[in-house]
Amino acid sequence: REGDAPAMKFSKAVSSSRRKSRKAHFSAPSHKRQKLMSAPLSQELKQKYNVRAVPVRKDDDVSVVRGTYKGREGKVIACYRKKWVIHIDRITREKANGATVNVGIDPSKTVITKLKLDKDRKRMLERKDRKAGSAKGKGKYTEADAAMQDVD
Repeated sequence: REGDAPAMKFSKAVSSSRRKSRKAHFSAPSHKRQKLMSAPLSQELKQKYNVRAVPVRKDDDVSVVRGTYKGREGKVIACYRKKWVIHIDRITREKANGATVNVGIDPSKTVITKLKLDKDRKRMLERKDRKAGSAKGKGKYTEADAAMQDVD
């Protein structure tokens, strides 16, 4: 990469080191893993809430969109944050000794089809709503704003 210009860095406080990023990711505490274990919403839910993805939680209905279990649907029965996976009912396999065990699925390989809503989740959806943000004047930088910069 000798000929390439260095990547632009916006914040001195944040490292762009691959080593540090990986360490932060894999040694993240449970409350940060919750956020990292997010899944996109289905088309209908995306239209309804104007939100792209939310952290997966127990009792959400999800559909698997990648891998061996592609096309399978079910309810999330556990979010196993230590292993970075979720367990979905009816997605199990049989071990050599005959016992059935849940198969861990990466949350990013699923789509949330039905949300378990409580007051905190509703508040989060309202906060993340992209259309409501633009109504309040948040968001995109308009041409009018750019024209005002030259007025001085």
